[in-house]
Amino acid sequence: MADIAASPGPAALDRVRRDYLAHARQRRLYSGLLLALFVALMIVGFQIAEGRNAGGFRSGLPQILDFPANVVSEAWRDRAQLPGHMLRVLPALVETVNIAAVSTLIGALAGLILSLFATRGLAPAPWLIPVVRRLSDFLRAVPEIVVALVLIYILGGGPVPAMIAIALHTAGAMTKLFSEVAENADLKPVEGLQSVGARWSQRMMLGVLPQVAPNYLSYAVLRFEINVRASAILGFVGAGGIGYELRNAMTFGIGRFDEAAAIFVLLFLTIVVFDQGSSWLRNRLVAGGHP
Repeated sequence: MADIAASPGPAALDRVRRDYLAHARQRRLYSGLLLALFVALMIVGFQIAEGRNAGGFRSGLPQILDFPANVVSEAWRDRAQLPGHMLRVLPALVETVNIAAVSTLIGALAGLILSLFATRGLAPAPWLIPVVRRLSDFLRAVPEIVVALVLIYILGGGPVPAMIAIALHTAGAMTKLFSEVAENADLKPVEGLQSVGARWSQRMMLGVLPQVAPNYLSYAVLRFEINVRASAILGFVGAGGIGYELRNAMTFGIGRFDEAAAIFVLLFLTIVVFDQGSSWLRNRLVAGGHP
């Protein structure tokens, strides 16, 4: 009898159904308005880009495959020379990898230190948290290519501007990722160390870093893979490495497309190797297993 008395009546069920349908109609209305706004922005943005473009998108669309076709045909014609081209640009590839490695190391170390000042419950002073987080946001917001162009203007072309630019962006990204990992760390070891008079640096070194080290290393390896691509791209603006060689080969156009194809193949193989290697290493660090 109690269950029957407690069960809702038809009027209550009808009211719940009406409320649900009204809520569903409201969600569909908002979704439709958002979709219409997105489509309108896409159309307006395309028209603005079309008006400011040096050529025309519609008129140039039929020629979109001309460049890849020329590269492939010339590479196939001179395929016997591709291994020689790859060997010639191999030092530039090593320079690109070195840029990525050094910038990742510097950026990850800076991100590790900054993340401890940006983590709630771990920072030595609460006012440091928003300051370091806004600094991290700024470092991530400025693209590497912008920083590299400014540094090239100041320091001249070469790998050093690229390394500094990528390291700054890496520090911003690693600060955010590392702080999110550190927020999930168990604070009991930290509290135990604090109770026996350990300094802040000792609490971080002995109580926090052993817990988060696998995830920190995993993110650093992933960032190294990203930085290999970034260092290759920065070569186009005079920062050295294999990107510089690729820009020269593409600038000369027909007659050197085989060199561009060789660089494309070498860069693709390098990225695949680092992608697979970093994926395997991340799985070993985080899960202790195989991919």
